[in-house]
Amino acid sequence: MAPSFDLIVDAENWPPEDELLRVCEQAISSALTILRIESSDAFCLLFTDDSEMQALNSQFRNKPTATNVLAFPAAESDVGFLGDIALGQETVFREAQEKSIPVIHHIAHLVVHGFLHLQGYDHQTEAEAEQMESLEREALQNIDIADPYQGDQQ
Repeated sequence: MAPSFDLIVDAENWPPEDELLRVCEQAISSALTILRIESSDAFCLLFTDDSEMQALNSQFRNKPTATNVLAFPAAESDVGFLGDIALGQETVFREAQEKSIPVIHHIAHLVVHGFLHLQGYDHQTEAEAEQMESLEREALQNIDIADPYQGDQQ
């Protein structure tokens, strides 16, 4: 079953919507497979710019800076809705360039990362981070995307 999400693009310079839709469906389907979940509640994917990400990060996390991805799990009372994932265009593109990876691969990674947050995973402790990174690696490997943490310093 295909994942159920709304795709909103409210900033310029992202890849075309059909390409974003394709990569997001692949990334989420792979995450569902590795989590052994047959289907998912609905969620929203927002592709925005760094200005909006800075505002969201400041409002909800008291961090007045732009970031690559934010995940906002829904309240337990929002039955059938997982929450929202937002990606910031300038930061995502800059990070992809710094890592010398295709932007679309970095987008897939961040979508998986955000989706795992909506499923209750986090990376506040070293053990949580290792578990989450392992799941991300496995989900991305299933769609032929290289380990996003390869070469990172531990």
